Amino acid sequence: MAGYLMGIDIGTTGCKSVLIDADGTVRGSSLEEYPLMTPRPGWAEQDPADWWQAVQSGVRRLLKETGAPGNEVAGVGLSGQMHGLVALDGGHRVLRPAILWNDQRTGPQCRRIHELVGGVPSLLELTNNQMLPGYTGGKILWLRQEEPELYDRAHVFLNPKDYVRHCLTGELATEVSDASGTGLFDVRRRRWCGELLDLLDIPAERLPDCFESPEVTGRTTDAASEATGLPAGLPVVGGGGDAVIQTTGMGLVKSGILGTILGTAGIVAMGLERFRPNADGRLQVFCNNSPGTWHVMGVTLAAGGSYRWFRDALCEADREKAAQTGRDAYEVMEEAASAAPAGSGGLIFLPYLMGERCPYPDPNARGGLVGLGLHHGRAEITRAILEGVVFSLRDVSELIGAAQGPITEIRTSGGGSLSPLWRQIQADVFQCPVTTVSGSREGAAYGAALVAGVGVGIWPSVEEAVEVLRIETETGPNPQNGEVYEGLYRIYRGLYGALKPSFDALSRSGT
Repeated sequence: MAGYLMGIDIGTTGCKSVLIDADGTVRGSSLEEYPLMTPRPGWAEQDPADWWQAVQSGVRRLLKETGAPGNEVAGVGLSGQMHGLVALDGGHRVLRPAILWNDQRTGPQCRRIHELVGGVPSLLELTNNQMLPGYTGGKILWLRQEEPELYDRAHVFLNPKDYVRHCLTGELATEVSDASGTGLFDVRRRRWCGELLDLLDIPAERLPDCFESPEVTGRTTDAASEATGLPAGLPVVGGGGDAVIQTTGMGLVKSGILGTILGTAGIVAMGLERFRPNADGRLQVFCNNSPGTWHVMGVTLAAGGSYRWFRDALCEADREKAAQTGRDAYEVMEEAASAAPAGSGGLIFLPYLMGERCPYPDPNARGGLVGLGLHHGRAEITRAILEGVVFSLRDVSELIGAAQGPITEIRTSGGGSLSPLWRQIQADVFQCPVTTVSGSREGAAYGAALVAGVGVGIWPSVEEAVEVLRIETETGPNPQNGEVYEGLYRIYRGLYGALKPSFDALSRSGT
């Protein structure tokens, strides 16, 4: 079967659409942005209508710019930000803005879930994951408690990409990797956890049917065809939650290679050929996109998000310089950071701007610059932001590596991976080669396109699909910088515990 494959990713800041051909070559991509709403501190919401509008305009623009006829697209794969809650009524209309993965409002509901089940160990027996504040399960209980009239009207609860699936196909469906991130899924048996749903009094019929990632879940309707320019009847496969399917697009379908993703969140992950019990629940063990495989990861909440916050809040001069010279603001910022020494003159950044998930599941955690002195300037602060994010990734990696053995290669992707300096900092902090592979700059949308290719028969398996990947860059570690970072990392590791009482007090004060 010949033709193109399309991947569509519903990200936190925009919709990425990518078109590849049957040898994995990227033919083009488009990005359509949409707003993020924060109606209260710690809340994060979006209007699902914005996602669908971005899909329509992004797909049409992609087809136009590549010159690819819509009828030569063989299949579509979907990806999207995980854990979000989209509540639809009986007419499949959206009841309220979607509550997103980085929303922190559901701490009380998550604690209640742990109590109802009998504690974290009991919940791990059922789902292999804790119920974290970002997960969908806590959001469902919050809706029932805080907006009961909307809960009573809800017919089905979907994740973000699965709302787009409904817009494309009319079907209500999800797949195993995104379902794993609801906190309501039996990851070992790859099915909804009926025992947990009963304990929480969540009717199973309010959750969509669940498929393996490469399975065809529906076909584009006439209305979707008219809206997007894609042909009617086009197969739409299960796809995957972004944190999982982006690592599939990096080739992480087997253990051994560690993946880091520098997007809004920071993700550290590895593929698993066998199910792994999540001993203390600090990691996340989900179903992977290849049937019969799994995926272990830890997620920090504000990786690229920290850098973006710094750009928007404190780098007006850099933004103005970039606008005057026709450059990207991050490029100007990186020039400054490159002029600072490794270790930023003893300055450490804590990237807990949205609370934290791993290795510290704590919505009260706060960000900070520690060690700030009069000798520090713009260059050192900028570099410290980059270094602090990588320290947080290493903090997570040590949980994964403890069970999986030594790390010999890191593959990195996401917007942050485009930065040569950020790749070098990763290599130096981990003291390990850091590579990027073809397609990685397209993120989760690329992985979704590969999985679509499996679903429509271009490749017989996900394992064979990722063989099309090629190494594009390799960054080796600097041993001298590694010595500097080793000492600072040990200090970094002690800061969360030392500051937690202050974080909790600040949270109680409402500031």
